[in-house]
Formats: sequence, C-alpha cells, structure tokens
Amino acid sequence: MPSKDTLFADALQLLQRLIATQSFSREEDKTADIVNDFLVQRGVKTHRKMNNIWAWNVHFDESKPTILLNSHHDTVKPNPGYTRDPYDAKIEDGKLFGLGSNDAGGCLVSLIATFLYFYDKQDLKYNFCLAATAEEEISGVNGLELIIPDLGKLNFGIVGEPTLMQLAIAEKGLMVLDCTAHGRAGHAAREEGDNAIYKALTDIEWFRTFKFPKESQVFGPVKMSVTIINAGSQHNVVPAECVFTVDVRVTDAYRNEEVLEIIRRHVSCDVKPRSIRLKPSSIDKEHPIVQAGIALGRTTYGSPTTSDQSLLDIPSLKVGPGDSARSHTADEFIYVNEIQEGIDLYIQMLEQIV
Repeated sequence: MPSKDTLFADALQLLQRLIATQSFSREEDKTADIVNDFLVQRGVKTHRKMNNIWAWNVHFDESKPTILLNSHHDTVKPNPGYTRDPYDAKIEDGKLFGLGSNDAGGCLVSLIATFLYFYDKQDLKYNFCLAATAEEEISGVNGLELIIPDLGKLNFGIVGEPTLMQLAIAEKGLMVLDCTAHGRAGHAAREEGDNAIYKALTDIEWFRTFKFPKESQVFGPVKMSVTIINAGSQHNVVPAECVFTVDVRVTDAYRNEEVLEIIRRHVSCDVKPRSIRLKPSSIDKEHPIVQAGIALGRTTYGSPTTSDQSLLDIPSLKVGPGDSARSHTADEFIYVNEIQEGIDLYIQMLEQIV
C-alpha cells in the first residue's frame, strides 16, 4: 500500500496532466486515457466504456456491500475572462491554476488516491468501486448514467464535487417543463375565439402560489418559477395557443415523477417535461459515512447545485476539496493543501466504517 505522501504527490502530478489536456464534455477521450493509464501503471484492472473508466478493489466480494467513489474529468469551456492559459497547470503561492482544477479535478484525483489506499487491503467490510466519468457538466447520457448498469449493486456513494470538504447531504433535482395552453383563434374586435393567454394565466398563477404539502428538512419547499412565455402572432387575432416554461427545483421530499403528477392534476395546460433524469438526492444524517464526517468536525448542508448525484438511485454524499464558488470562474484554481486535506479526510472518514 502506498504511503499518503506518495498518494498525494502522484495525485498532484495526475491533476496537472489532466489540466494540461483539453477535456470539454463529449471530448474527454484523452483525459480518459490519462486516468486509465495512471491506474493500470499501479496494477489496477480497469474497465472502459466510451470516456468512462471504472475499477473495483482487488479483494472484491459479492457478498459485501459496495461503496461508489465517483467524480468527473470533463470541464466546461474557459470563459472569456481568463487572464492565464487555462491549460498551464502552474503552482503559484500554494495555488494550482487551470481549467478543471477545482471542478472537479481536485476531487477526482483525491478519490483516486483514496481508492488506491484501500485497493489491495484485505478483510474490508465494504467493496470499493471507483468511477471516473464523463459529461457531468452537460448532464449527458454518456457519462455516469451510461455505466451504472455495469457497476453492479451499489449501497451508497461518495460523489466528488468541491464542497470545502463539508458534507452535502442533499441536492435538489431539476425539471424543466414546457407547458401549452390551448384556446381557439378569433378576431379580437368581435366576441370570437377562446384566448389561450387567459387560460395560461390561470395556470401560471397556480404555479406561482401552490405550496406542496411536504417540505424538505434541508431545503424547505419545492420551488417552481415560470421563466419564459410566448403567444400571439398579431394584435387583432385572439391566440389559440400560449406556451410557457417552468423551472422546477425538486427537493428530497419528492420524486420528480410525484411532482409531475401533482402538477398535471392541478393545471389545464399540457405539461411536457424535457427530462425527469435529474433527480433530487439525499443521504440520512445518521448514515455511518455522514456520522464519520461529523466526527471529524465536518458540517452538513443542502447543495443548490446539480451533479451526477442526480443520476443515482442510492444514498449519496457530495463532498470534496475545493470551493464551489470557484467553479466555472476565470483563472480557476485549487489550493494544493486542499487536495492533501481531501485525501486525508476521505481516508479518515472511510476508515471509520470499512
């Protein structure tokens, strides 16, 4: 088993290589190669589907529960505010700069180091499954979602995203709804037609005022916001159709399907979700991994940002080095000591339960 110092040094070098390699969502083949080669060189048997890499610990035992360690290696495109080369992975004043350093390269290499720490240990209570995945930044279908059937039975997961190593025990889901109110066209000067805008207004008022019966202990109520509306073709024609868009942030008190059913029961317009894939997620505060983090002085909170947690049907904890406030910013960076702290805390949390 490598020492923690070796794991940290290797993780830092791996992150610098990843930063130096362009890996926009759907274009992560080269960083997938780098992650795969890094693991293979350390004796790990890897598996690959498209740009996703996964592996299990040496002494995998089907009779034991399995912990998923997951983070992503794709990045957004650098925004125009960059004053540095986004692919120049320099360390200055304790900061490692570069695109994807904070979101979520630091998390990924820290989880890889953690996986290697436990990789060949015997007599563990849990198996480990490491998954370095693609397309997280675009919620794509060829990332974690693609390989979930290949990972087998998973009992809970740690999803690496920058949280300052605090414990995000819940994450909101997202549904975008395209709603269409139907009327009947007619001349505006005569008592003709059935105005679709007026019908839409009734439903829009419902979206504005409705309170779902159940509230999340972490997030409070489900939030619905009408964000786009479009109707009419000319001033003297009563519109036959009014289309509007609703942004719905679903809490862990409901499944997306439940919220959609409640909405359809209360409005008269046609409601079509663009997707119900991005589910709310949570893990019980009494779960052993959460309690392990709390015992190490970590605090719990609900995360407002969406991650690959939304694709999992198992309890999952979002935690990782780096700061979410730095994600997608110009001149992105992560502190080098955050990576070291991340590795240490991941290992300490897991040692309490495995």
